[in-house]
Amino acid sequence: MEALVRKIESQLAALPVPVALNLPGGHRAGAAAPAVVLSFRDWSALASLAAGQIGRLAEDLVENRVQFEGQMRDLMAAATHLLPGSPVGSNTGWWTQMLRRAKSLAAHSPHKDAQQVQFHYDVSDDFYALWLDPRRVYSCAYYRDATMSLAQAQEAKLDHICRKLLLRSGERFLDVGAGWGGLLLWAAENYGVDATGITLSKNQHAHVNRLIAVKGLQGRVRMELRDYRDLDEAQGFDKIASVGMFEHVGLANMPTYFAKIARLLKPGGLAMNHGITAGGLHTGQLGAGMGDFIDKYIFPGGELLHVSHVLKDLSQAGLEMVDTENLRPHYARTLWAWSDGLEGRLQQAHDVLARTGSVADADKVLRAYRLYLSGCAMCFEQGWIGLHQILATRPDGDLRAGALRGAQSAYPFNRRYMYT
Repeated sequence: MEALVRKIESQLAALPVPVALNLPGGHRAGAAAPAVVLSFRDWSALASLAAGQIGRLAEDLVENRVQFEGQMRDLMAAATHLLPGSPVGSNTGWWTQMLRRAKSLAAHSPHKDAQQVQFHYDVSDDFYALWLDPRRVYSCAYYRDATMSLAQAQEAKLDHICRKLLLRSGERFLDVGAGWGGLLLWAAENYGVDATGITLSKNQHAHVNRLIAVKGLQGRVRMELRDYRDLDEAQGFDKIASVGMFEHVGLANMPTYFAKIARLLKPGGLAMNHGITAGGLHTGQLGAGMGDFIDKYIFPGGELLHVSHVLKDLSQAGLEMVDTENLRPHYARTLWAWSDGLEGRLQQAHDVLARTGSVADADKVLRAYRLYLSGCAMCFEQGWIGLHQILATRPDGDLRAGALRGAQSAYPFNRRYMYT
């Protein structure tokens, strides 16, 4: 144990923020005036810290085997320097890839996907409302201007997507994984589309249908509790958006997912896929135990693909990528805004969670979300995971004359229209 303590003390001395540890048996190590204090009940949790297993340390914090004092931003600044190396792996072994695909297929049946989505999104609407913007947009914001608030940046994101999709009044618009209805209602109210949204979350489904009734949008906007695989392809949609949803699809189902979108999209139509992407080419989750932590406590069944793999599956489905934008820094700022919002309302958050479960469960969920939001902010800052908006069209075969000759799509093939 003495050797373990000496190793940890040398690690603490190199950290960018002063950290102190309360060790089992009443010993103390680290800074005399710390910004972060970690108190350990047993030596096993300390071994995870020494090995740089940040995800296991996070699990110990959630399970209350380790206690934490300080600010989340300081804790994450320390965490980045405790890792032994980059958590983005590059295992290209064919057997590893086969096992991953088989696991993905088993984890993403329609029934399993519904369970996994409800595990996360149906925690409590009131809990999410404490730290999301008023529209409850639970995806990366777009800080078009650096001075924007979170609410302004989320509205800018909604409009950025609508502009990219060239939404026009009367068009049939589909929002796959519509969340609490931010994009669905923005598109209907500001662009006059006939809008359909789907979700697997019972809470979100009920919330959006209440908003539709309050706003008097019945008949032009609808929200369905439905799996994307069950959508009717008979009529087709002019424009489709999928925002923060395809992370739940899984590696094995990605070809099915994009093929379904292609069949739902009318020839010449546009589809926007906005989602988190992996930093590594051949790994679907972060190392150092971080991916395991998120799978256990936050997003069971979540899988990430590198943007190059996403583009491959999209193309194989017959869609043509016409624009791709990396918004990774925007998500780091979004997550810190969410984290700061939650940190400023910890007692309220605890009270809300305790109304839907036991006090012990409320404590556990709150600790998990504090670590999840700040930890993901750190991961986006470091570039270990990314966020890409991919705009695609379904070619219509019409070889147009003039400036668009050979385009096979009415898409402008320049970005000017997005900003004017």
